[in-house]
Amino acid sequence: MNVVATLSTTILLLAAFGGSRRAGAPSAPSVPELPARHAALGTPIAHAPLPRHERRTRPSLSAADLNAVVRRSCARCHNNNVPRGNLSLDSFDVAAAPKSAEVTEQIIAKLRSGMMPPPGSIRPSADTLAALMESLESQMDAHAAANPNPGARSFQRLNRAEYSAAIRDLLGLEIDAGAYLPLDTKSENFDNIADAQHLSPSLLDSYLRAASEVSWTAIGNPRVTPASATYTVPRTASQLDHVEGAPIGTRGGISVVHTFPADGMYAFRLFFYHETTGAFAGGGARGEQIEVSVDGQRVALLDMDRWMNASDPNGVSMATEAVKLTAGPHRVSAAFIPPSFQGVVQDLVSPLKWSLSSTSNATAYGFSLLPHLRDLVIAGPTNATGVSDSPVRRRIFSCRPAPGATAAAAQRCARSIVERLTTSAYRRPVARQEVDAVMALYDGTAATEGFESGVRTALEAILASPDFVFRFERAPSTVMPGTNYKISDVDLASRLAFFIWAAPPDHELISLGSQGKLSAPGVLTAQVRRMLADPRAATLATRFAGQWLHLSDIEKVQPDVRQYPDFDEQLRTAMRRETELAVEYLVREDRSVLELFTADYTFVNERLAAHYGIPNVAGTQFRRVAQTDPDRRGILAHASVLTLTSQATRTSAVERGKWVMEVLLHSPPPPPPPGVPDLEATADSKDGQLLTVRERMEEHRRNPACQSCHKMMDPIGLALEHFDVTGRRRVRDNGMPIDSRGDLWDGTKVANASDLRNALLTYRESLLRTFTRNLLAYGLGRRVEYFDMPTIRTIVRDAGARDHRMSAYVLGVVNSPAFRMQRVESASEQH
Repeated sequence: MNVVATLSTTILLLAAFGGSRRAGAPSAPSVPELPARHAALGTPIAHAPLPRHERRTRPSLSAADLNAVVRRSCARCHNNNVPRGNLSLDSFDVAAAPKSAEVTEQIIAKLRSGMMPPPGSIRPSADTLAALMESLESQMDAHAAANPNPGARSFQRLNRAEYSAAIRDLLGLEIDAGAYLPLDTKSENFDNIADAQHLSPSLLDSYLRAASEVSWTAIGNPRVTPASATYTVPRTASQLDHVEGAPIGTRGGISVVHTFPADGMYAFRLFFYHETTGAFAGGGARGEQIEVSVDGQRVALLDMDRWMNASDPNGVSMATEAVKLTAGPHRVSAAFIPPSFQGVVQDLVSPLKWSLSSTSNATAYGFSLLPHLRDLVIAGPTNATGVSDSPVRRRIFSCRPAPGATAAAAQRCARSIVERLTTSAYRRPVARQEVDAVMALYDGTAATEGFESGVRTALEAILASPDFVFRFERAPSTVMPGTNYKISDVDLASRLAFFIWAAPPDHELISLGSQGKLSAPGVLTAQVRRMLADPRAATLATRFAGQWLHLSDIEKVQPDVRQYPDFDEQLRTAMRRETELAVEYLVREDRSVLELFTADYTFVNERLAAHYGIPNVAGTQFRRVAQTDPDRRGILAHASVLTLTSQATRTSAVERGKWVMEVLLHSPPPPPPPGVPDLEATADSKDGQLLTVRERMEEHRRNPACQSCHKMMDPIGLALEHFDVTGRRRVRDNGMPIDSRGDLWDGTKVANASDLRNALLTYRESLLRTFTRNLLAYGLGRRVEYFDMPTIRTIVRDAGARDHRMSAYVLGVVNSPAFRMQRVESASEQH
């Protein structure tokens, strides 16, 4: 039977018809619709407006008064004749705000952030603006309470990170999903947004190929043919110090976990960096050796050949003899053993942190460059002799037929394995018919190739199944278009797990979901708290915060080596890890979300501490330290943020300002008008003198088309000018004292990071709503729409009663109608 062709057809059919579950799958328990009323934490959130006694006393303004404010302060730029931002307010009526719900939410967002009316315009008093905001918000919240709309989402598929986590949880096997699946499309900052997860025949082929290769890797392949795998050390990585995972006493190189497909003979080839002339980079070093070890045991020790050249038949490389290794995952390290006596790396010049900042000076006077590994290639196996037991195989084969057992006994064992794997892989109880379908594939293979081959075929079928690859949420057949329904407890278990852990639900969640107990208020709250206490909740830092804060963008910035020779891969990794650990700490210790902006502590290792100038920190382990510099408090001064918003040769006040507006305030500036040159086109010197970033920006702003947006962005970024491209403190730019003074969009004067932080905290409602908006989008796996804003306001308001602790926001999302319910869209609602 052609497993791939059969399953490919199944996936295409299910995808085409909306991803309904297979016939015979257990249906969701019959449950009532959630009540749309305000409820305490731990029960579904509705959209109740702020109680009147909790509001500040405002001047009593009628709807006519507020309409006059809109006409006078807003409609002058947003009208039918001049619809700035593609928005006209000529017909907008404050008293009928819900009739223009999408426009109303745009107005609320701009007013809350203080960015409208814009700088230079006539601004009403703060009390008048507050009265306008409260009127609009109370109407929208009341309308949402009376007309709940939890939104709709198509089925999701596992993205790269989720696929890797699912394989790890199912099989105990670590894989790189990027080796099989294409890059994930991002929308609304995140890579798990359903309507951006497009399907194509080539994508489906990728999942089928992954199912085949992962199943062979997990179980092993005694008939495998020799192949090679290459692991590369980035050129930006320094190789002067010990690499984590390599034997103690070594330096540089690489350490990886490689899964060997079978027992047999394997060889290792090592490639090294060379100079631009082709000569081996490090030929001046004497007595260097490189060791190859497997699970900490040496399998080869090679003396470095100082005379290697790129023109040699094998290039700048060395190879080991073949060694016998067993199947399964093993840690392989290739690292240098320095000679017993070694002088300083650079004798006349202060040593650079980036040890491979240049290969062209490898033999120059004053330098003694050490050898640097470029690639580790693992080739084999030759003479495969079988497949040894491994932790992954033990996890799969929970039973085995006794020697000489009948086919029926082997099938009973195989069926117990398949039932366990399908329940975990499909993230729900499975029906007998579903197990029978997989067992049919086992029977077809086991009859001719044996028990293990049959189980491997069954495993491939499970991993290729739509129920593993996709996350379906089936609506009850009685639900009509344009109405809402509560998702089943089984589906709720998956939503919870992929939200908090970015991984499938564990046995406890699946069990509670299958019994229909998970949605009970006390049970659900207890499960959320259990999950937040689990180490897997760290993905809220690495996955959620990493994408929201755009931390991956730091990989796109490589500071100029001549200006910043101390910036290497280890420092880049430490910068990103600092920000991730800051968020992880808030989750683990249940701290206030506002500490993202105000924390007087941070997390550093020795490398990052030296970069910041923090004393008395040694070793590679991160630890919490006090942040005594007021300008360094909060994520605004994290080196990760400052570096990802810079250019290679200079800081970028524009990028830094844009990052704050877009990421923290959800008020992204519009793209520049066509034909407007960027800052790089502005001369970098005048009358023989280099210009500072501020001076170049002032020249750039002379273009009238640029002024309106730059007035908003530039003062934000200029307040951070005391930090260079790599986030290190400085007092001069191109030899001139830094002038970081500026006026924000609301007239607030700022001159440094501390001023900027304090100014932003006056808009803490916007900061918190932006955080919640992103958390909700990530948790739902769909874009946040205008009708979700009452939910966001409710979550923030309820979290305020709990000091804005991280758990209050996570519980707020989980208990919201948007998370617990779905809407079957009518034809008029579909876009």
